[in-house]
Amino acid sequence: QVRLEESGGGLVRAGDSLRLSCVHSAGTFRHSPMGWFRQSPGKESEFVGAISWTGFDTDYADSVKGRFTISRDNDKRTLYLQMHDLKPEDTAVYRCAARDRGNGPYANADLYDHWGRGTQVTVSS
Repeated sequence: QVRLEESGGGLVRAGDSLRLSCVHSAGTFRHSPMGWFRQSPGKESEFVGAISWTGFDTDYADSVKGRFTISRDNDKRTLYLQMHDLKPEDTAVYRCAARDRGNGPYANADLYDHWGRGTQVTVSS
């Protein structure tokens, strides 16, 4: 069974940076398209970014383009989300997701097979 564990969240000020990590429990990571999603209280889950299993292709929500970068280290089975110039509206629980097959990147949450529990990011103004 695939397990995903996020880390790196915290309380920061507007304009600060954070890097989130997501460790995948299985060797299948290297063939898994991966994504990051976020959810704020009272709002629906929102796509943040995704990366193909090769790492060559990425996709981002318009709200984070130019500020967030998604990457992966297949040897470490780890997905990253580097976040710069954070804004209060970035406050949310960030979850990583994995797809068992395909190439990706995929923005549609319904296409993912496994989800982490999330890490809280809070940005104060």
